[in-house]
This record gives sequence, C-alpha cells and structure tokens, in this order.
Amino acid sequence: MTVKSPGLILALLLMATPAFAHVTLEGREAAVGSPYKAVFVVPHGCAGSATIRLRVRIPPGVIATEAKAPSGWQVRTVTGKYAGEYDFQGKKVAEGITEVDWTGGNLPDKTRETFVVETFLTGSLKPNTTLYFPTVQECEQGVTRWIEIPAEGEHSHEGSAHSHDSHEGRSPAPGVKLLPAP
Repeated sequence: MTVKSPGLILALLLMATPAFAHVTLEGREAAVGSPYKAVFVVPHGCAGSATIRLRVRIPPGVIATEAKAPSGWQVRTVTGKYAGEYDFQGKKVAEGITEVDWTGGNLPDKTRETFVVETFLTGSLKPNTTLYFPTVQECEQGVTRWIEIPAEGEHSHEGSAHSHDSHEGRSPAPGVKLLPAP
C-alpha cells in the first residue's frame, strides 16, 4: 500500500501508538510568590516494567525546601547555585536544591505513587505561563524521559521549525500553570 498523505501517515502512526499516562503534577495551578507542594504522580512503570528511580530537575525560579520519600524509598537531593538570587523568608538565597532523586523502591507497573517536593515559587516567575519540571523515570527495564517542554511562540529558537509545535509529544514534562501573586 502506498500512502502519499503525510496527515494520513501521522494518523496511522497515532492509531498504532498505545496511550501513555504521563508523570504529572497533582496541583495544576499555583501562585507566584507562594509555597507550592509539588506532588509528582507516577501512574505506571515503563512498558510493563516496575519503576525503581525517579529524578526531577528543579527549574529556575523555584526554591526547593524539602523532598519527601514514599514508604520504601530513599530520597537524595543535589544542591547547587541557582540561576539568580531570590528573596525567601526575608533572606537572599543563591543556592539550594537543584535536583531530587528517589531510589530504592519498587513501584510495580499500573501502580500509582506520589513523590513530594516542598517548594517556593519566587516572584521572578512569570504569571500566566506554565512552569515545567523535567523528570526521568527509570524502570527495571527501560527509561522514560518526561522532559519535553513546548516552545513558546514569542520565544522561538532562531526560526526553528519546532517553535510552534504543540505539547502533544509522548513525553511531556510535568507542568504547573502559574497564577498572579496573591
């Protein structure tokens, strides 16, 4: 069979692609300049394989204050310099947690679990945008990188053909819509 329509080819590919449940954030909206409990929801493993590790990169403008491990898991944090200096609880903060790494557990496929990071969304973040937390899910067999971040129209990549792509990829990073400060 010869198919000449790119749209038809895409439709056929999408029909053959299994539905993917993404790692998401439980709280879909949060106000700039306030605390935010980032609850990462892992709904399944990697193509039938159990999840054994989850890593989350803390985006610029977010101060991570504490990471909590689900029962049976250990949590490790990586610290480093922030992209800038932020006001937090009356102090200037220029470094802190930049990545959170949960290991040691075994989350069977088709089993839901939550992983929590207490954060503060600094005033440097732009309201009415979406903030993304790139996440890597490692399984006994396989790895899924939930790291796709859509390009914003006004922030095109020097005319890249991807500047207008929607966030319809198969591995979107978990995101939270930022609301104006209270």
